Amino acid sequence: MLHQPSALKEGVHFDGQADIGARLERLPITREVFWARNIVGAATFFDGYTVIAIAYAMPVLVREWGLSPQQTGMILSMGYLGQLVGAVFFGWLAERLGRLKVLLFTILLFVSMDGACLFAAGAGTMILFRFVQGIGTGGEVPVASAYINEYIGSKGRGRFFLLYEVMFLLGLVGAGLIGYLMVPVYGWKAMFAVGIVPAILMMPLRWFMHESPRWLASKGRYAEADKIVTRLENSVRAAGKELPEPAPVEINANARRESNWRELFQGIYRKRTLTIWAMWFTSYMVANGTITWLPTLYRQTFNLPLETSLAYGFMTSVGGVIAAIICALLIDTVGRKRWYTCALILAPIPLVVLAFLGATSAEQVLVCAGLAYAIVQTVTFSLYLYSAEIYPTRLRAIGTGVGSAWLRLGSSAGPIVVGWLMADFGLQSVFAAFAGILLFGALITAVFAVETKGRTLEELSP
Repeated sequence: MLHQPSALKEGVHFDGQADIGARLERLPITREVFWARNIVGAATFFDGYTVIAIAYAMPVLVREWGLSPQQTGMILSMGYLGQLVGAVFFGWLAERLGRLKVLLFTILLFVSMDGACLFAAGAGTMILFRFVQGIGTGGEVPVASAYINEYIGSKGRGRFFLLYEVMFLLGLVGAGLIGYLMVPVYGWKAMFAVGIVPAILMMPLRWFMHESPRWLASKGRYAEADKIVTRLENSVRAAGKELPEPAPVEINANARRESNWRELFQGIYRKRTLTIWAMWFTSYMVANGTITWLPTLYRQTFNLPLETSLAYGFMTSVGGVIAAIICALLIDTVGRKRWYTCALILAPIPLVVLAFLGATSAEQVLVCAGLAYAIVQTVTFSLYLYSAEIYPTRLRAIGTGVGSAWLRLGSSAGPIVVGWLMADFGLQSVFAAFAGILLFGALITAVFAVETKGRTLEELSP
């Protein structure tokens, strides 16, 4: 039976939806939620792997297929354009069909296209397969982010969620390691053969995990939501822990409304939407414009051996993971807005140094671009946390999906801009431009972003 909070306020409703939110808010991290995060995290690991795998295949493909810089940029960018479509479409679909069903389909889609990439015979087919694959990878992360966020309370939410998001970055590192070990020996197809592995994740996702209780409650399916939360509560009591009474959670009457994308541009959500779009676009344009080009840059511009080029790219990815873990451990203390603003101000410094030095050696690029990438990575990987916090349940998946579409635009624009600037103005112009883009993102964040640290989802987004 549903708990019945007693407090009432004019214009605010305490009903089944409020009850579910209040009961989830007081729960510690249960074993079920811990393993749900890990299973979804495994899918996100391979999402990250799939996104960046092409970067480690490109040094071989450029020579094997005789690709121009423009063709190289198109292949690197096309996956991100597909992600744009996937993020918007599957974010919308997840509000209607639920988080788990959509999550399963997105994984199936990007795994199947990983297999298709094995049979690409040239730039045209690779561009097509990467675009369709991007639709799947673009849909997986925002839906997974909404799902994980909706299971946990405000206390420690940043750390718990961001340690899940680290799996995406470990996927990037995994791609670098596989590229370094296997591409020189087995060729570029090895990168895509490994990407078929996550098909095995279908079993635990399909049969052992449950739908988001917050989403169920938002759709009026209180009995189903109550059953899931009761199971979580019982697991806490079975471990010998006491649960406090649920503190009343205020649910505005708007929370009962059906999801409508137009609400993203109404009331308090208009400023939040435009701000998060700018943050997504600027940070990801620089981060992915950097990491996807670096292995090819080392190989083509500095004429490093293939193994060294891949190793340098791998080292940059590892630096990003280390920075992200530090962010995950500290962001609940520092706060989202303060962290993002400082990171977007600091990251341009090594880029300006690199532009001033002229980017004349691979070592200069490795140190300076690697440092900038690591700092920016603390922003990029945690924006899914922030996006999910600034929207209510009825808008969380679509808001995160549409917002992350701007990361796809930025990610697709980054490699194209790198190719264009390198061809016409030289390598140092790339780093100068990226520094300016990050400073613009810092300004937007400092002026318009809201702080979400320590506040419940219901309090943040009525």
